[in-house]
Amino acid sequence: MKLHRLLSLLLPAALACEQGRRSPSSLSTETRDSAGIRIVENARPPEGSRLSWRIGSGPAVSIGAVEGEEPYLLDAAFDATRLSDGRIVVANVGTQELRVFDANGIYLATWGGRGEGPGEFTGLWQIEPWPGDSIVAWNAPRFGISIFDARGTYARTFRLAHDEGTPPMQRFWPQSTTRDGAVLAAYRPEAADTVVVQLRDGDGEIRSSFGTHPGREPYIHREGDRSILYWTIFGQQPVWTSWGDLTIVAHTGRYELRAYRADGSLTRIVRRDHVPRPPSETEIEAFIEWQVGRSVRSSESERAESRGRYRNVPVAEHFPAFESVLTDARDHLWVEEYESPAEEEPGALWTVFDPEGRALGFVELPEGLRVHEIGEDYILGRALDELDVEYIQVWALERLGGGS
Repeated sequence: MKLHRLLSLLLPAALACEQGRRSPSSLSTETRDSAGIRIVENARPPEGSRLSWRIGSGPAVSIGAVEGEEPYLLDAAFDATRLSDGRIVVANVGTQELRVFDANGIYLATWGGRGEGPGEFTGLWQIEPWPGDSIVAWNAPRFGISIFDARGTYARTFRLAHDEGTPPMQRFWPQSTTRDGAVLAAYRPEAADTVVVQLRDGDGEIRSSFGTHPGREPYIHREGDRSILYWTIFGQQPVWTSWGDLTIVAHTGRYELRAYRADGSLTRIVRRDHVPRPPSETEIEAFIEWQVGRSVRSSESERAESRGRYRNVPVAEHFPAFESVLTDARDHLWVEEYESPAEEEPGALWTVFDPEGRALGFVELPEGLRVHEIGEDYILGRALDELDVEYIQVWALERLGGGS
């Protein structure tokens, strides 16, 4: 990868020839219609190949610090989005605040805060773009979704409609938003292996349903009267994202992305070649150690007990087909390749598809960057350093050659 980048600077003519051999048209794609549903079948990009798109050699903006002024000391900054003028809004969950920074990462203002009042939060978790250069954030008091305009002025709060007698954990919860001001919501019971996905309007009412889909794979470990919920090791899970005026609902057990219209009807299926691979014993042990090691405050005896319980948890027959899916500002689909805990790749690999669902090729993103948003010319995400200090970063994205 480093050699390829060096050659792109020193030998542009040679690179142009190489790009020609690896252009999107060189990937095999077959499109057909079946009962009114368009099916797009794609070959896997060649091993080791990369799109000619370039990612910055380092973050163009990095918000966060080990020590310094309080606004830069991030605490559970689990989400972020960028406004049209380049300002970055960070969901700082630890303080229940939306912290706003300019395009260069300089602190400007704080919106919201912990509390029960208008524009305040009791369980801030996620923020999403909203029409009119506004944003929505959840959870406000009583499981509300709050709207703020581009100046940070609180507008209103709405809730996903439900039967008042329904317990909170059995309600639909917001997951993401669409460009036209709808909310993608899901109902996934904690110990169930199915999930129901709906589209809600800007008042929280049901617009349409995408039906029931496979969920995560739960396992209940019982010790006397005690029950502990685990998930199948290397188990698969549902994923979703908006895609232009469509909504993707998929499951990582199969490399297949299903696209639905706003009325809930299935209109397109995008597939990519994938050879399932079973996990080895070494990889299973690495996964267990990774899970056990996450409890840094546990004693050695507690970690040993946890390790023993994990060895009773079922293991999936194969690794997931992929990790996650996102849509960028140009309606390209980005699908993150799955990487097991035992793998030590230099970067995270993503397959990029054009707005029609044709595979363009691989793009390698910085290792450890949890991507929140992909714009026209930037990638916004969260990273941790070796001390687990949090940073919200913007990386430059240059779309060169074919597929741009």
